[in-house]
Amino acid sequence: MSEVKDRLGRIVAVAAPALMVAALVPQATVAHASPTAHARVVVEWNRALLAALTAAQAPPPPAMRAAAIVSSSVFDAVNGITHRYTPYAVTARAPRGASPRAAAAAAAHRSLVSLFPARRAELDALLATTLAGLPPRERNSGAVEWGISVADTILARRAHDGFTTEPPAYEISPTIGRWQPTPPAFPPAPAFRQFAAMTPWALTSPAQFVPPAPPGLTSARYARDFAEVRARGAATGAERTTFDTETAVFWQSTTPVVLWDPVADTLIGRHRLDLTDAALLLAQVNIAMADTVIAVWHAKNYFDTWRPITAIHGAALDGNPRTEADPRWQPVLVTPAFQEYPAGHPAVSQAAAAVLAHRFGDRTGYTLVSPGQPGVTRTLRSFSGGVAQVTDARILGGIHFRFACDAATELGREVAAYVEATQMRRR
Repeated sequence: MSEVKDRLGRIVAVAAPALMVAALVPQATVAHASPTAHARVVVEWNRALLAALTAAQAPPPPAMRAAAIVSSSVFDAVNGITHRYTPYAVTARAPRGASPRAAAAAAAHRSLVSLFPARRAELDALLATTLAGLPPRERNSGAVEWGISVADTILARRAHDGFTTEPPAYEISPTIGRWQPTPPAFPPAPAFRQFAAMTPWALTSPAQFVPPAPPGLTSARYARDFAEVRARGAATGAERTTFDTETAVFWQSTTPVVLWDPVADTLIGRHRLDLTDAALLLAQVNIAMADTVIAVWHAKNYFDTWRPITAIHGAALDGNPRTEADPRWQPVLVTPAFQEYPAGHPAVSQAAAAVLAHRFGDRTGYTLVSPGQPGVTRTLRSFSGGVAQVTDARILGGIHFRFACDAATELGREVAAYVEATQMRRR
């Protein structure tokens, strides 16, 4: 731990002026800090995570993996001191008298620096500021070393989870209805296929929750959903309002974790959750989203279905007399470079929304913002309403059929329920 102490010493030295100010804060003020004040450490470091994801322009699957690493590290670091819940992964006990706040900051810092080394300067400064705001007994309680050790354990567990594994060779199928490369890049294989076989966080396997097969190409349901996305998701001449178009773009403008984690942050403050419960909530939300990504990608690669742009261009070949081909049709959004069924965003959003609804009730109001669309917001009155808007957005964007979104929301709901039932249970 000598290296850790040397590094910590350098970080704290950078913030010496802040430490001097902190020393002037009356001890009574710190001692009587409200639960919300303690939970603020978790929220501030979660915001650092979101800033790192946004700056790195991390795609959704890797972004949710990173968020689960950080939030589970913070939870186990805090809970290893407060002992309120069963641990996620780290069963060792923290040093007696260790500060949960210092441990949370140290765990978040360690995991974020490992995942985003280019942001070390910003993260070092935030750690120094966090520690400067704590009384000396909390900074010197062994909590920093404990938090670092917890993060290292989580990082080691995920080091061989399949994220960097090269997936098997992919052969484009000539079968009608199977995935085909889409514009503008026309990639030779779907993206992020390694997620289909990645080690889950809570699930027993990526195949634990597999949705039913999509409707057959000759079915009435397929024809109905085909007609809907063709009419409402077209780039030009669509049956769509300005609000509809803005909705499609809004939900595509950033990753789901950057949309939903700030909602959790807001509700942590609104409901005055304490430090342990704040860490628990973020860990549950992010683990549920990360496992949903794995389950979705397993299903995408299993069913390997075509996107609306391919289906509409090739409708003459689908055997359904109720569909009509249009080789000039283009969607509002650029089609993601992977298979269609089930839809990813509605599944992940449902997972996050289900965890939040279980904690606060479905009829909870909140506002969503996106760094990808400054000044544009979406204010919802319920979590189910938010998921419904995500579903509509994928159709309005021209990149998903409704049946893929319906299957996705059921999948996300199942994963979230399993995470809550099996992980980080109350002692």
